[in-house]
Amino acid sequence: MVPIVEFDRVSKIFFKGNAQIHALQNVSLQVRPGELLAVVGPSGCGKSTLLNLTAGLMQPGTGEVRYDGNAVNTVNTQVAYVTQKDNLLPWRTVESNVGLPLEVGRYRDMSAAQKRERITRYITMVGLLGFENHFPAELSGGMRKRAQLARSLVYEPDTLLMDEPFGALDAQLKLTLQAELLKTWEGSGKTLIFVTHDITEAISLADRVIVMSSRPGTIRSIADIKLPRPRDVFHVRFSPEFGEYFETLWAALKEDMKNGTELH
Repeated sequence: MVPIVEFDRVSKIFFKGNAQIHALQNVSLQVRPGELLAVVGPSGCGKSTLLNLTAGLMQPGTGEVRYDGNAVNTVNTQVAYVTQKDNLLPWRTVESNVGLPLEVGRYRDMSAAQKRERITRYITMVGLLGFENHFPAELSGGMRKRAQLARSLVYEPDTLLMDEPFGALDAQLKLTLQAELLKTWEGSGKTLIFVTHDITEAISLADRVIVMSSRPGTIRSIADIKLPRPRDVFHVRFSPEFGEYFETLWAALKEDMKNGTELH
């Protein structure tokens, strides 16, 4: 089986003035089609850089990033990217924001009725039916996140990239949106790469968890999470197996804490 995403000895250096920032160093990783892969690690370890490279928003310094067997040399239109900020357009309604990806590229020739059906389907999927005509300023933070997720899903990408999408939310809302995300993803066949600082969140969601070292980011360890699906994101964390996974991941991360690196 060809990996959907592959990092082949990838390194990345950023330049700030005369200083060099080594974000990634010799990272090799294969992401399986249809899996939910979580990436955890200390701040500045290159987690977001992995997503940016997958999306084709930047190029590696050395090595190669491949998507479905092909080198990623330009913007990767087969992935959707959910960033930490929702980036909804304030002058557009929920319906108009969600439908934005259908206004460009191969969707220009889609009929208005087909677009409307697809937009309504994904608005319903994320629980925003009835709020189609609301503007972002009229929505709660959680509702804005739901709208952002619907916008990312509406053009039905093969792969979804998520960069700490729930990091700024309160604990109760985070659990709700984690459950919504799993319900949307499970059985879809889509690949999901999810970056987080939160070990508990990573275990609750993922098939595998990648642990990154402090800068320059390397892969410290990979844990297969064999908790059964479908998962209840609230109750699963009370299972003995969950505690064992947490201890394993924490053991891989704690060296960075000893070195004074920020970890959440």
